[in-house]
Amino acid sequence: MVGSTMDGRDRFSTSLGVAALALLLAPELACNGGGEQSSGSNSTTGLTGILTTPATDSNDDVADDDGTGGRLDLGGGTDLGPNGGDCPGGGGTGGDVEFSYIWVANSPQGTVSKIDTMTGVEVGRYATGPATQAEPSRTSVNLYGDVAVSNRGAQFGGSGGVTKIAARLDDCVDTNNNGTIETSTGPTDVLPWGSDECVLWNLPIPSDVYEHGPRPTAWEGSVSNNGCASPNPRLWMGWYDYAGQRGVFHRLDGQTGAIQDTVEVTPWSGLNYGPYGGAVNKDGDFWVIGWQLGPLVRIDGDTLQVQRVEMPAPPLPDQQWSYGMSLDQYGNPWIASAGAAAVYDVASGNWQFISTGNQSMRGVMVDAEDRAWFAVDADASLFGCGLGLIDVQARTLLAPTIQLPGCVTPVGVSIDVEGYVWVVDQGSNSAYKVDPDTYQVQLSVFGLQAPYTYSDMTGAGLNLVVNPPAG
Repeated sequence: MVGSTMDGRDRFSTSLGVAALALLLAPELACNGGGEQSSGSNSTTGLTGILTTPATDSNDDVADDDGTGGRLDLGGGTDLGPNGGDCPGGGGTGGDVEFSYIWVANSPQGTVSKIDTMTGVEVGRYATGPATQAEPSRTSVNLYGDVAVSNRGAQFGGSGGVTKIAARLDDCVDTNNNGTIETSTGPTDVLPWGSDECVLWNLPIPSDVYEHGPRPTAWEGSVSNNGCASPNPRLWMGWYDYAGQRGVFHRLDGQTGAIQDTVEVTPWSGLNYGPYGGAVNKDGDFWVIGWQLGPLVRIDGDTLQVQRVEMPAPPLPDQQWSYGMSLDQYGNPWIASAGAAAVYDVASGNWQFISTGNQSMRGVMVDAEDRAWFAVDADASLFGCGLGLIDVQARTLLAPTIQLPGCVTPVGVSIDVEGYVWVVDQGSNSAYKVDPDTYQVQLSVFGLQAPYTYSDMTGAGLNLVVNPPAG
């Protein structure tokens, strides 16, 4: 059942159960050309502006002339396949990049920030759900650049949900037919829920408390017949039916938000939060990890068959704490934990733990150079605060802690189109762009609101498995 479409700012409606609150967006409804942009009224008070600290090297934020930065082509449709020259965003793996954004959830504010990774400027901030939904945390970016944001739900009452936001103005919808796309233009310009015309649909998910609401969220890396990234891939997401001890997973229509498939994993042996992190491999299989105790689950993208992999006891008792996860280019899940990183080798069916000392880690992302980057959330006075680094092929620790200036509580890690590492810091209300070779902070973005995101915030994780580096 799909919610009805209304005129103007009242276009969002509520549907019962776990039905999609979706707008059926016909292609002819897309705005003409680039459209005219106007700022809407600001419904959120207490926002601060974005201040950026520029890189010391003026060339640091310029894509490589040889096109190697385009290997992580995340903006406006990736350069995939033999016909990449005709794809949106540029041609071939060395093509120009139309745009590159990182999407960071401001959890207590109920918004998500859209930040230009080249400049560090926040170009939009969006409400992620109605008043009955709260606490956005996971953001997933597809190969076309659009984002899906999952709201965990209110801590006491309310519900969770998943929302899609268009990255390109051409894909926003002029629902009131006034010839203008009303959408956010920055951090102080958050439009009321239902009035931002780049917010395309919302699917409510039942959640009595935020512990059980939607968390693992990941787009498929669909490629069209012409070899380009599909503008409407499907979306996987999961939540926890605590009463039934079930992990519930839905695959959604990317254009409408309608539920296409549902898979249940029973019993779910993890602790209170249930399914926690997720990623999709090149075959469209959805890998999910449960918080702290696992399990690791793979849902086959074709048959919907479930493979359940229990996590073994780690080398040390206090190293059992599964948190964030991502896939390397070979399709192996990497999982952040307490005092160790865990990797599940899909080919051999074996687990391996790489000790990182006393560091407590949250988010993880693997780059195209086979480096696994972890957000190190340890006691800064004792162990440092910033990034941990592991060699993916050798499966050895390269750096237990790369300390970042101003770091307080790093939560998430992502990679941008140029290969720079982004760290989202909940405690400092900021995000850092870090050079992966020198470990120097290239720029800092301030003005975020307790940002809590450690999923695939840029689309680099998905692009890595769908379009791995040549050679």
